[in-house]
Amino acid sequence: MDSRISPLPVDQAPVVSDQPKPNGWRNPRGEPSLSGVFGSIRTKSSGSLLRKLVAFLGPGYLVAVGYMDPGNWATSLAGGSKFGYALLTVALLSNLMAIVLQSLCARLGVGAGRDLAQACRDAYPRWVSWPLWLSAEIAITATDLAEVIGTAIGLNLLFGIPLELGVIITALDVFLVLALQAFGFRWIEAFVVALLGVIAACFAIQIAMADPDWGAVIRGFAPTTQILTEPGMLYLALGIIGATVMPHNLYLHSGLVQTRGYGSSVAEKREAIKLATIDSTLALCFALTINASILILAAATFHHAGQTDVAELDQAHAFLAPLLGSTLAPTLFGVALLCCGLNSTITATLAGQIVMEGFIRFKIAPWMRRMVTRMIAIVPAVVVTIWYGEKGTGQLLILSQVVLSLQLPFAVVPLVMFTASRAKMGEFVAPRWLTAIALLIAAIIIVLNAKLVLDFVLGS
Repeated sequence: MDSRISPLPVDQAPVVSDQPKPNGWRNPRGEPSLSGVFGSIRTKSSGSLLRKLVAFLGPGYLVAVGYMDPGNWATSLAGGSKFGYALLTVALLSNLMAIVLQSLCARLGVGAGRDLAQACRDAYPRWVSWPLWLSAEIAITATDLAEVIGTAIGLNLLFGIPLELGVIITALDVFLVLALQAFGFRWIEAFVVALLGVIAACFAIQIAMADPDWGAVIRGFAPTTQILTEPGMLYLALGIIGATVMPHNLYLHSGLVQTRGYGSSVAEKREAIKLATIDSTLALCFALTINASILILAAATFHHAGQTDVAELDQAHAFLAPLLGSTLAPTLFGVALLCCGLNSTITATLAGQIVMEGFIRFKIAPWMRRMVTRMIAIVPAVVVTIWYGEKGTGQLLILSQVVLSLQLPFAVVPLVMFTASRAKMGEFVAPRWLTAIALLIAAIIIVLNAKLVLDFVLGS
């Protein structure tokens, strides 16, 4: 060894890799996302595309859970009952936005080897990354609030448990997550997919009972300027966007794709990005089906019957039986709602872990992390439930989704900037056409949010 060169101390040693690292990051990555399951799921290096894809299926469906959580139900029910099928175009637009953004998450996670939280930490100084961390925590808390209320309402509808008690019971769902983690990450994915199947079956039966006007459904997917001019429609449209393109999902997906052991070569990573993108796209198409089903059900039953102010989940449950002439419909509604709440619990726990460890490198036991965030969500839910009753919970659900929408730019803009940077992504930089579309999506979100704030300030 050249005597002029001295070895670096261990804590300053460069990260060893099989290939050159892009030099656009301020800091080395450090420990990977979800280190306990990092690269733990084997993938297929040969065989047909279908065989390879099967090993990658899973993360997309965990992400899709966030696009059909109880908060989404509230906004879709309110939109369908008040405006009929008109907001289906917003559901479609939101889903297309989600597909593009989640593909960038997969690219960032595989190509840069960082989740979005780590990328923000490694790219920005603390005076930038710490506010972004707080924004992400606010988004997760808003998500958790929707889960608390939705799960409590589901328990109330199915078993008659009072909302106040149901809200407290939801704190115990942390043990469900811990039990599943003990069996391995594939068990978590299997549990989520099974519950998604139950939700889909419940809505398929309810839609068949409602017998909607399918011509009006198809026309509802067509774009319309009515959203910008109709009083109250923009508020609900933003709520749907906030409930569909959720900030915590961007952090979640960029971490979950790294649970696959896809190899370290450029070719292997390119294929991993492709397969992970297919996985998330298929899962989000499934999520669109569920979201559209909720809105179609509300339009075909409540709007059709002249009940245009249904925004609470318990209202929907009570009105379904007389409108559809069957006691089975409200039971299916309650079952689907409870399944959504349980599923969202799992994904919010994982997202919280990724955000906290990624931004500030602070490790905390998953059960403690879950209890802290759940307690933060339980307090406002209990206060609103006791003070305002069941009606207040529905309004709180919609408000939580608008809060999520307002947090979106703080996650979307860094994601687009990172994946468009060749210095940070190297050979895995996003193509220009994809970056252009993502920039347009970010601009749409920011403009809509600005109009929402302006309308709120002006009292319109």
